[in-house]
Amino acid sequence: MENTQVKTPWYSQMGEVPEHLDYFQGSMYEAVEAVAKKYPNYIAFDFMGKSTTYRTLVEKINDCAKSLRTIGVRKGDRVTIAMPNCPQAIYMFYACNLVGAIANMIHPLSAEKEIEFYLNESESVTAITLDQFYNKFENIRANTKVVNIIIASVKDELSKPIMAGYMLTEGRKIKKIPSDAPVIRWKEFMNLGKFCFYNYKAEQKPDDTAVILYSGGTTGTTKGIELTNLNFNALGQQVVATNQMFRPGDKMLAAMPLFHGFGLGVCIHTMLSQGGRCILVPRFTAKSYAKLITKYRCNFIAGVPTLYEALLRLPSMDGADLSCLKGVFSGGDSLSIELKKKFDKFLADHNAAIQVREGYGTTETVTACCLTPRDRYKEGSIGIPFPDTYIKVVKPGTDEEVPYGEEGEILLAGPTVMKCYMNHPSETANTLRKHADGLTWVYTGDLGVMDDEGFIYFRGRAKRMIISSGYNIYPAQLENIIDAHEKVQMSCVIGIPDAYRMQAVKAFVMLKPGVEPSEATREELLAYCRKHIAKYAMPKEIEFRDELPKTLVGKVAYRKLEEEDAERRKLAAENQKAAEEKSAK
Repeated sequence: MENTQVKTPWYSQMGEVPEHLDYFQGSMYEAVEAVAKKYPNYIAFDFMGKSTTYRTLVEKINDCAKSLRTIGVRKGDRVTIAMPNCPQAIYMFYACNLVGAIANMIHPLSAEKEIEFYLNESESVTAITLDQFYNKFENIRANTKVVNIIIASVKDELSKPIMAGYMLTEGRKIKKIPSDAPVIRWKEFMNLGKFCFYNYKAEQKPDDTAVILYSGGTTGTTKGIELTNLNFNALGQQVVATNQMFRPGDKMLAAMPLFHGFGLGVCIHTMLSQGGRCILVPRFTAKSYAKLITKYRCNFIAGVPTLYEALLRLPSMDGADLSCLKGVFSGGDSLSIELKKKFDKFLADHNAAIQVREGYGTTETVTACCLTPRDRYKEGSIGIPFPDTYIKVVKPGTDEEVPYGEEGEILLAGPTVMKCYMNHPSETANTLRKHADGLTWVYTGDLGVMDDEGFIYFRGRAKRMIISSGYNIYPAQLENIIDAHEKVQMSCVIGIPDAYRMQAVKAFVMLKPGVEPSEATREELLAYCRKHIAKYAMPKEIEFRDELPKTLVGKVAYRKLEEEDAERRKLAAENQKAAEEKSAK
């Protein structure tokens, strides 16, 4: 049997990228602090026109850490951060690390019940969110162990001219929080640090849990993934080692959200631990993204394929000069060969001397652990492993490697591999397995192929999952929620093609006997879903069925529904084309 694990890849032999790195052994905060000592006057991040230097960043993190200690946060405590990409989120993230707390990162647009689950699953003692999300937290607070809720506001971090405009537009829409609400306002919170008279800096080890990110893992059930200081610091060094054109001070457009491994690991921590400059984007639209690339002359951009698809259609990009770009990265979903060709042409037409590079990874390894090389692209490939990262392809569920060119399950090993699934020891044992080579391998549940030069080709998800705009959506979770509605007998969720998001959610619903499958029932179900399901995972379509097809063992045959839906869409498209041709005559 050929060994598919490439120990000395061709790119190391050529000297393009080092095969091994000497990893920083301190905490995430200490990695950023080291950069601040070296480049105190470099800009760490920009937020809506306001710049913050590394010196100020470290000062604010320390003030925030003192305040956390003052309200009783200790080493090992979990602090939930439900924030967009804004300065308060950055300060809180690293302040948690400084006091030894664990940052529990969640989507601020999560539904109430989801937030309740995240708070309880992590046993969070403190949470921070924006004023506009206060009601969601207040409504479920009594069902959790949260002691303190810190409320931040975008306006607190804006320059005066921009704040005036913000208050006349976005700021006016935010409901006023009652003056007697049991919360701590951000400014008030930061002032509490004055009362911290004891050592607030906790000793940290490289393998201490530092961050919790959420994923469905390989089973589709939401689980917290415990990631360490070393996981994040190693990622930062690996990303820079595979992008040797990077220089301290280079600008990265940080639009990917920080509750996502890609956004937090690559766009934020990699930059701040290596001396880069983050352009923070709190609320993403393709239009604002395009504007910021040209305004700040960004050197690096990262996004999901749908972002690049949207940029191609933007009139505002006509004539834009993108010669500033050193790296364009795509991740979170498969980049189609056609979209890559189109976007590479777009880059060339706008003076960029580079092509889009595709990455691959899982939240179980923070994010990317594999990237297309800068100067060598193979069609359909997702690239080669980062330094010290190993990939092998095996017969699914086994440790038996398959020959080069044969499809199997992708396994990953290296310094970014998670510590464990929080509160799920059996799933951890199933996903993390130690082999005879002494390495601990992540069983990804993804199918792929490796060629004889170590290039990986992603073939698909072995487990059932929908990817919409880069977000992983697990049908089993949505079905559990829909099935809980009093009028629903059973449901089945599938992914359907979507021009913008690649995939959208469609729910097939079998109603209980006697319930009318009317438009009013559909609206009732959608209203219920909006309360329990995050916006990005909401069903785009609901189709009522008298019966759902079953497999021989009695399970709902979701593949049959996928085939039926695809056939119906194909037929509708053919009929439309025929009608257009007829009218043209």
